[in-house]
Amino acid sequence: MALTLSKKAMAVKPSSTLAITAAAKKLRSEGVDVVGFGAGEPDFDTPDNIKAAAIQAIQDGFTKYTPASGTEELRQAVCDKLKRFNGLSYEPDQIVISNGGKHSLTNIFEVLLNPGDEVVIPAPYWLSYPEIVKLADGVPVFVTCSKENGYKITAEELAAACTERTKAFILNSPNNPTGSVYTEEELRALAEVIIEKDIYVVSDEMYENLIYDGKKHISIGSFGEEIYKRTITCSGMAKSYSMTGWRIGYTAASKEIARLMGSVQSHQTSNPNSIAQKAALEALCGSQTTVERMQKEFDRRRMNMYNRLLEMPYLEPNLPVGAFYVFVDMSKTIGKLYKGKQIDSVETLASILINDYRVAVIPCADFGFATHIRLSYAISMEQIEKGLDRIEACLMALEPAEAEVQACAFRTESLAKAS
Repeated sequence: MALTLSKKAMAVKPSSTLAITAAAKKLRSEGVDVVGFGAGEPDFDTPDNIKAAAIQAIQDGFTKYTPASGTEELRQAVCDKLKRFNGLSYEPDQIVISNGGKHSLTNIFEVLLNPGDEVVIPAPYWLSYPEIVKLADGVPVFVTCSKENGYKITAEELAAACTERTKAFILNSPNNPTGSVYTEEELRALAEVIIEKDIYVVSDEMYENLIYDGKKHISIGSFGEEIYKRTITCSGMAKSYSMTGWRIGYTAASKEIARLMGSVQSHQTSNPNSIAQKAALEALCGSQTTVERMQKEFDRRRMNMYNRLLEMPYLEPNLPVGAFYVFVDMSKTIGKLYKGKQIDSVETLASILINDYRVAVIPCADFGFATHIRLSYAISMEQIEKGLDRIEACLMALEPAEAEVQACAFRTESLAKAS
């Protein structure tokens, strides 16, 4: 009998963002001057006070197992932060510290879903959401959100997507890849649907400290008891504290869900890294000046990138209000010619950009929007300027297809006759 590997595992798509970022890094290691706009991590170093806390933990011998759901002091610090920043009241036994945001989401859906349960995912979405849901035997249900509404799902769209098999809805604000942020009015309308349909909302708030234009982060679970008990809030240290490699995420949920998540995690990973937990404790409890400094610098880069993109032909960027990405509609490049060959997809254009112009962008087919790209401004201003210059040069090299030329000539002739 031939041995067959897991069909579930074989059906999982590898992360295209990691693949493109790795390809750019490989070219750099070979001495090629490549600008990578794929980064999903801040280019800032982890703050010194956080690093010092980790070093102290090693020197103190804090290198053994901890409780599966994290240390009591870190879970209490998360409770304090949620109360102070998010307006949410939790006890330590409602908190689960995990090995990063992806691990938190894996825990959540392992606990929530039975085979065939549906999870509503607004598109565009972070590309790992549907894969994590499928690995937990769930069924992703996608709702394509309109550009006119800032790529955000409406309450009416959520209600229409729910069926008797719907178990949860994923809310991501600030959003990856769009940088969009839901308003209080929008969140309250969604909360009404969640309560009416009696489903869970998994509120991914990983970019909560990176919001601009005077806007304020709002947690959907803060609107009252009914939505609170249906909300699983998740966040982590990676984006706000430039701690992507430390792998510390956390969730806040009901005591029952937290208990089950802790039980699952105890068999999967035993516990989060002990040293990284001490570093996370300092991040949450120590000075926040570096967070504020990073936010201001991201804001500066954001507007520089957005304004440059507005001036380029064929592009329609979405103004981000949070996170560190600009979501760009590239549909007007489809059908154009490059060196005599027609561009048939955004992936083709991305290939031209990295091969001929040495700039790596993220095509967003795996994010649910095949005509868009994601550009990260979590890289230096110097790299941003260089990369945008190269993208512009590529766009200026594009030519209209023959059909477009003929159509333009026909319109010109028609106008001439009419006059």
